[in-house]
Amino acid sequence: MFGAPDFLIQVLWEGLVSGTLYALIALGFVLIYKSSRIFNFAQGIMVVFAALTLVGLHERGLPAWVALPLTLVVMLILAVAIERVVLRPLVNQPDIILFMATIGITLFLIGFGEIVFGGENKAMITSQLGIPTGSLEFEPFGGFVSIEQRDLTTVVGAIVLVVALLVFLNRSKMGRAIRALGDDHQAALSVGISLSTIWVLVWFIAGIIALATGIAWGSRAGVSFALEVIAYKALPVLMLGGLESVTGAIVGGLMIGVAEKLFEIYWGQPLLGGNTETWFAYVVALMVLLFRPQGLFGEKIIERV
Repeated sequence: MFGAPDFLIQVLWEGLVSGTLYALIALGFVLIYKSSRIFNFAQGIMVVFAALTLVGLHERGLPAWVALPLTLVVMLILAVAIERVVLRPLVNQPDIILFMATIGITLFLIGFGEIVFGGENKAMITSQLGIPTGSLEFEPFGGFVSIEQRDLTTVVGAIVLVVALLVFLNRSKMGRAIRALGDDHQAALSVGISLSTIWVLVWFIAGIIALATGIAWGSRAGVSFALEVIAYKALPVLMLGGLESVTGAIVGGLMIGVAEKLFEIYWGQPLLGGNTETWFAYVVALMVLLFRPQGLFGEKIIERV
């Protein structure tokens, strides 16, 4: 059914890499939604903006080891600006108002980014960041498997980032405050947790994740504003894993990545002419929602009236 074992391994690896990137994108959505109940439509453009900032600073003569931390500073400034200018004035407004505000953030960053960085596709500074560009070749089961070193770096880097995030959320004081705010907004505020501080921190963490995602995606296809559409890949992951579950974002991303790659190679191309990766994930997510609307890892919400 799946052909030669080495070919199956190659397909599974490529699906794992795609799933890792989907999971990273979804993580940014989950963190912001969990702490503030805001569905951040701007997460996709944050990926682009962070990557373009890194490349742009390097193009202006800064070495990568300087451009990288400066990009993090820019994302921190962006987080503070969003909290002060957009979120703080809209506290206690309906969810749809906050969602529309993130659309406004998206449009602003697109316009501002095109003025500062231009609209052309830019190459990610892969080698300057120390990301290897060769490939590793194996011969399992008498066959042949090739693994791009940049993809391996992406997977390892994502694992390190996720572990660091989980340790921060579970072990640090600020991490526990973020979780408390997500579990019970009013109770967290009543014990003195600062909403403004948490929002800035969460948006900054989402910015860090966006930068990591932008570097990974940019190393494969370059960086341009067209990269923003990768945010749509997070939607079926969120539908599958749940909007409030970090575990769901990770597992859902990997499941979607592997499933769509298997379907594309073994059924999509032979039977449907290919290009099933653009819609297959949404079909899977829709099937899950029909039986479990809160997703596989989300909690069922019961509203009392």
